[in-house]
Amino acid sequence: MSAVKTFLNFIFGFALLGIFVASLMAPSFLEWYNSTPLATQTMCNLPQVVREVTHELLRYQLIGASVGAGVGLILGILLAVRARRVARRDDTSTPPPASAA
Repeated sequence: MSAVKTFLNFIFGFALLGIFVASLMAPSFLEWYNSTPLATQTMCNLPQVVREVTHELLRYQLIGASVGAGVGLILGILLAVRARRVARRDDTSTPPPASAA
């Protein structure tokens, strides 16, 4: 049960980190992607633009959460395997206690 808690903590923690990074990076990308070249004026349907930009921001946050969760899962597995190896090595290095006879 402890390993599951560790995995979930890593997954949720890195998913939140992915959402945070996507929230910081996506607006500048969306601004660049939706700006007009050479500063010319354009006519646009503003409600449609707002929907598209909001949709893209949420999509980038979902991608960031997915990538972060994947990285968290991999790191959680690696750390669990390492902890298990260290525990196994410690168990075999100490001799068993002498029996009282």
